Amino acid sequence: MIEAILWDNDGLLVDSEALFFDLTRDAFAAAGFELDRRYWGIEYLGNARHSSEIALELGMAPELAERVLEGRNDAFMRSLERPVPLLPDVRETIAELAGKVRLALVTGSPLDKVERMHRDNGMLDYFEVIITEDDISRPKPHPEPYLKALERLGLDARNCLAVEDSRRGLASAHAAGIACIVVPNPLTSIQQFDLAFAVEERVSGVLRHVDALSGRRTFNRSES
Repeated sequence: MIEAILWDNDGLLVDSEALFFDLTRDAFAAAGFELDRRYWGIEYLGNARHSSEIALELGMAPELAERVLEGRNDAFMRSLERPVPLLPDVRETIAELAGKVRLALVTGSPLDKVERMHRDNGMLDYFEVIITEDDISRPKPHPEPYLKALERLGLDARNCLAVEDSRRGLASAHAAGIACIVVPNPLTSIQQFDLAFAVEERVSGVLRHVDALSGRRTFNRSES
């Protein structure tokens, strides 16, 4: 039986990944470097490479990369003064699940950014457990974020589902023993999700899997 669903945040609940990419691309362009959307989707969002690595690989001098990324980070924080849009079906899906299963948020963003993103939409009130960058030492794709969430929930991985938008997040959930549904966004849709229990076009697709699995005592990934 599915007792809890553990959700990623950026690019799954809120459209922050598109915003972050646009700001990064603009910052790189102002410095004279072109950042390809597909490359970013694979390397940054899929393979967990840092912005600084990508900047250096594109030929930026280290001092320039530091200035460019500092400016990008400042611009991103300023952008969070405005509401970050929820992605389609998010509010309705989370509201439908609330009270039926326990909900947790497992994100690589720091808590202050998460709170800024959601300060006007009330979504954080749905989550019993929130794991952020501040709670862990090894980010996704390492399993630590999901293992920490399981610990705080007091649940076995077999009784949980994870929902992610990227291969990096999928790898983290899979390594923690949690079956993972992937809902790609336009930036992550080019990635491969061979470890996923299912791939859905919209967040609302999660509901049918929860209904289908609700009669099982536990969920075993080998059954997918």
